[in-house]
Amino acid sequence: MTTPFQKASEWIDAENAQDPNIETDQNIEYPKELLYSNRMYKRLIQFEPEASEEIQIASKAQHICRWKVARESYPMDRVGYLKWREELKKFHAKTTAEILEKAGYTSEFIDRVSFLIEKKLLKKDAETQLLEDVICLVFLEYYLDPFVHKHDEEKLKNIIKKTWDKMSDKGHQEALKINYSEENLNLIKASLGL
Repeated sequence: MTTPFQKASEWIDAENAQDPNIETDQNIEYPKELLYSNRMYKRLIQFEPEASEEIQIASKAQHICRWKVARESYPMDRVGYLKWREELKKFHAKTTAEILEKAGYTSEFIDRVSFLIEKKLLKKDAETQLLEDVICLVFLEYYLDPFVHKHDEEKLKNIIKKTWDKMSDKGHQEALKINYSEENLNLIKASLGL
């Protein structure tokens, strides 16, 4: 018998598989948000094998259907960026809640997943912090390098410092185990004064 978790995971993957944006990983093309979702889930399980079902779903649905809320639909300044990010969290939580309801989860379970996706009580709630750690680890492992080629060193140092500040000590230890290029490792160390 298919469990609610299997149904929800399948439906989240099906939604993310519709992403028209394509990203290549090891010479294979993937819908961008499906690849991101898979990376998030894999990293969560590596980092915290005993992670609750709520956080497993939150990790998979972190960017669900992200392409449907275009950055360009908000002013292209800091205020517009922050507004876009806030609206995205609500959109991801609502989209996931609809899937979870269909999969047969309780309203308490759904509320908890929404709470995590919206990253409420960061630094205070252990699971919100765990999700943030996983987001930062996935960024550092897979998405830092493309950033390095787009931005100047000062901006990069600022991004790395902000990322580091969001993480727990356990997250920091894990981040230092990632296999960075020598150039990126030096940049990280310079950013953090290591």
